[in-house]
Amino acid sequence: MPSGEDIKFMQRCLDLAGKAEGRTCPNPMVGSVIVHNGSIIGEGYHQKAGQPHAERIAINSVTDRELLKESTLYVNLEPCNHQGRTPPCTEIIISAGIKKVVAGTADTSDKVNGKGIEALIRSGCNVTIGVLEEECRWINRRFFTFNEKKRPYIILKWAQSADGFIDVDRDRISERGPVWITGNAERVLVHIWRSAEQSILAGAGTVRTDDPMLNLRLWPGDDPLRLILTSSGSLDDNSAVFRTEGRTVVFTHNKYASLSCEKVILDRERSSALQVAEYVYNAGIQSLFIEGGASVLNHFIKEGLWDEARIFSGRVIFGSGIIAPSVTGILKSRTEYSGSNLEIIVNGVLETKASSRFGA
Repeated sequence: MPSGEDIKFMQRCLDLAGKAEGRTCPNPMVGSVIVHNGSIIGEGYHQKAGQPHAERIAINSVTDRELLKESTLYVNLEPCNHQGRTPPCTEIIISAGIKKVVAGTADTSDKVNGKGIEALIRSGCNVTIGVLEEECRWINRRFFTFNEKKRPYIILKWAQSADGFIDVDRDRISERGPVWITGNAERVLVHIWRSAEQSILAGAGTVRTDDPMLNLRLWPGDDPLRLILTSSGSLDDNSAVFRTEGRTVVFTHNKYASLSCEKVILDRERSSALQVAEYVYNAGIQSLFIEGGASVLNHFIKEGLWDEARIFSGRVIFGSGIIAPSVTGILKSRTEYSGSNLEIIVNGVLETKASSRFGA
């Protein structure tokens, strides 16, 4: 059972790690603190792939290096023990003389997978693992899903009317564009979400009716890779996704489709959802954010290819229209906004992986 102090300092690691959400891929989000006699004397977090890791930043932030020999290093993920674009974290921990390390969870990627913990133990370091492990795996759920399930972490998002419709009958309106269900705060939140993901997917129906840009406009960050799923390949080259700066990839069954962007031909004998997920994984992309429409969302739900659903339920009544998808899972959170309620549902639990051989 972790102590209250271990929980407190591990939570600080998580707070630090979260500062870099959306900027560390393909690396995980990691925060680290150095504690001496109950007080933090150094801390840091990994800010971007190729830049120093959290443990190194935290150690180098300590002014009195002699205190390190009497200190505990906390980190939300097992320190690495391999040479990549940066040196191994175990190397600086050992050379600094730190004798106690508390790690939130094991790193199950092939490059680490217990090697960091083993190196620390061999050096005489006292290692504790499994503090706030569920929270430590949750913050890096994209990283863990990518490495353990060999596919991207898949997030579904939609907004539905109070009476359960995702869109109105389009025959009732002549203008192209979205029919808003939520308020401005929720729209900004969606752009924050986009900034944290590496790819975004919409169906041809959504492109034709809503004409979305599928980029970031209300929040700073890098635009995700835009993916469009269309069996026919029939899309207007003047659509916003093709006029907006950035890369767009269209998945279609129609090898003759004339498109002004990259085209991936789907196999009709295999699940389109699975083929999209395979493409994203093989591209080294850890997350896929699906924004509709209903047919695309329902296809991924039917295939069981989703990890998280973010559902806004608005106050507006449509009366009729396109019925919203439905998922069954574990309610993670519920938030009320002025224009809607947001529920986040997860498809099962992200299993803990701390190995018993390390005393977790």
